[in-house]
Order: sequence, then structure tokens, then C-alpha cells
Amino acid sequence: MIDLYFWPTPNGYKAAIMLAELNLDYEVVPVDITAGKQFEPKFLKINPNNKVPAIVDHDGRHGKPITIFESGAVLIYLAEKAEKYLPQEPVSRSETLQWLFFQNSTVGPMLGQAHHFMVYASEELPYAIERYGREVGRIYDILERRLGETEYLAGNYSIADISTFPWIRTRKLHRRDLNDYPNITRWYEVIKMRPGVRKGIDTLNGQKQWEAKPGSEEWKNMFGKGKN
Repeated sequence: MIDLYFWPTPNGYKAAIMLAELNLDYEVVPVDITAGKQFEPKFLKINPNNKVPAIVDHDGRHGKPITIFESGAVLIYLAEKAEKYLPQEPVSRSETLQWLFFQNSTVGPMLGQAHHFMVYASEELPYAIERYGREVGRIYDILERRLGETEYLAGNYSIADISTFPWIRTRKLHRRDLNDYPNITRWYEVIKMRPGVRKGIDTLNGQKQWEAKPGSEEWKNMFGKGKN
């Protein structure tokens, strides 16, 4: 059994989709980031970075429990455990990991900053909106070119696609229209119809309407805590 520490965020959905795609036994443990649950000592023992997702695999290697945090590490661990969605052949494996790391290091962080300044910031900062808006456009152009060359990001469906898909779902928050990106649209429409993806996206469905308006307690829990 695997415990999935989760809240409905793009990174959280990565792990939920992966577990559903692999049809592994897992239990969802909600971590309400708007209520500050990510800062509780019990969760910090699992992820000292106070972010979702994280997992605890009670049937880890050698039969011992193992804790994994950081979404990319979670996807790699689960792919290796199930021997699926991460090729063993060295060249294909390297290509998959390159696109996975591109998502982890560039797509998620840059789109996340765009979301913050375009939606959640307590004041409008034109420079930040313009700067991250340009980055969003650059990233979408990279994905559009790549998906014009191959069906999925690394050739076959893989953890690179699972990692990237939830962030493209949030396109309205970073002001993008998929009609402008036919190759991304083709890829997105195929992935969203996969049963495992649909099941993963449905995780904690009733909690999707949470809000974090600037200045609210929810906003402070998400963006305002921590030492300067």
C-alpha cells in the first residue's frame, strides 16, 4: 500500500495520475495547503520542503517503508517500481529524463510564477507579468515544436507527459489558448482521455473549488509563511 499525500495542484496531480495509470494500491491522504496542513510537524517529517505531493510506500525495497518527496522523484520511483513509463534502454531513458527535468526545472516553476503574478499576487506588477508571460510563450513554443516532431514528449507515453500534462491544464491561469498550439492540443486531447489520467484528475474532486484571495488566511498559508 502507498500513501499519497495530496492536494489538487498541478504537482499533486502528477503523482495521482501516475498511481492511477499503474493501477497500484494507494490511499489518498489530504494535505490542505490552504489550511496550513503542509507546515504540520507530522507532514514535515515526510517532506521537509512542505509541498505536495509526497508518498510513503509501505512495501518499499527489501520490504521496508520508504518516503519519497518531490514530484519528479516520485514519478521516477513509481516508474522503476512498476517498470513502466520510463524506458530501460539508455538512449530512450535519457530522452525521457531530459523532458521530465525540463518540466521540473522550467515548465512548472515558470508557469507557477506566471500564475502567481497574473492571479494570486497582492498587487499588480507589470514587469513580473510581462517577464513570466514571455517565459510562458517561450515554453509553449518549445513544446509545440517538439510535439510536431513526435507523438509524445519522449517518443512514447512516459513520465515526461504525466509530469507536463497537469500544468497545461492550468493554461487559463497563465493566459494561453490551446487553439494557438495545434500540436500541443493534439497531445493534450489524447492524454486527457486516458482512463488513468481521468481517475487521477478526479482525486479529491470536491476540493477543487478552493480559493486563495490576497490577504486571506488561505493566501497566507500558501504564499505568506516562512522566514525572510
